[in-house]
Amino acid sequence: MTITAKEVNELRLQTGAGIMDCKKALTEANGDMQAAIDYLRKKGAKVAELRAGRESNEGVVIAITSADSKEGVAVQISCETDFVAKNEDFVNFAKDIANFALENKIENKEALLAANMNGSSIQEQLQGKVAAIGEMIQVGAYTRITGTCIAPYIHGGYKMGVLVCLNKEKTEDIYNIGRDVAMQIAAMNPLAVDADSVSPESVEREKNIIIDTMKADPKMEGKPEEMLSKIAEGKLGAFFKENTLLNQAFVKDSSKSVAQVLKEVAPDLTVTSFKRITLGTNA
Repeated sequence: MTITAKEVNELRLQTGAGIMDCKKALTEANGDMQAAIDYLRKKGAKVAELRAGRESNEGVVIAITSADSKEGVAVQISCETDFVAKNEDFVNFAKDIANFALENKIENKEALLAANMNGSSIQEQLQGKVAAIGEMIQVGAYTRITGTCIAPYIHGGYKMGVLVCLNKEKTEDIYNIGRDVAMQIAAMNPLAVDADSVSPESVEREKNIIIDTMKADPKMEGKPEEMLSKIAEGKLGAFFKENTLLNQAFVKDSSKSVAQVLKEVAPDLTVTSFKRITLGTNA
């Protein structure tokens, strides 16, 4: 049967697949639009399977919050090349997924992939993109947080997304300092909010590194283990200052810590949690 240009264009608009792929799909499906869509999805799944071993370290990260700033999501949609990552349609596709996830309160990556958006699952739509673009396209990472006031930040042309949650209701000042703190997180990559939030395993690992470093110093030769352990405990303070958010020097004014800057906005203002997603994250 004859496949018209109008039918091909309609299928392209619905699937994002290329002209020749759409024409072939319609031919195989004898002009049945739904069967042609199914054909492209199956082809997309096959292409995705064939490209599963390819690295997809490019892409975009979208971080957004609800209007009341009480919910936030960050999603990384990865691809293989920077060329695709900078394509406006690709960026808008990632934004659509992020907005859908926020509106539907999607809890995790598995639920996101299975969710039905505009008539098909997000996993199926990703496979359609694989077929249309010819690169491995996938959800590299996804996170959702809720809280009293969440501020988002997207860094470096969608290369990184941050969500930070503060313990006070949203005002202009609190939201703005939240944005500043989110930028701090993007730049300084803290391990945790404060010293108490660092995992015991991380603390012990750092302490052992400090002790081993001291043992390798000829000046410390022969010092008892108890003494080395006490010195290491003291040196952990520097580790916490560098690696925990509230103790870090504020990037906009290094004479103050992040905790001090927050208290200047409100006496008991603090960060309760944060999430940071970069390209290459897989979670």
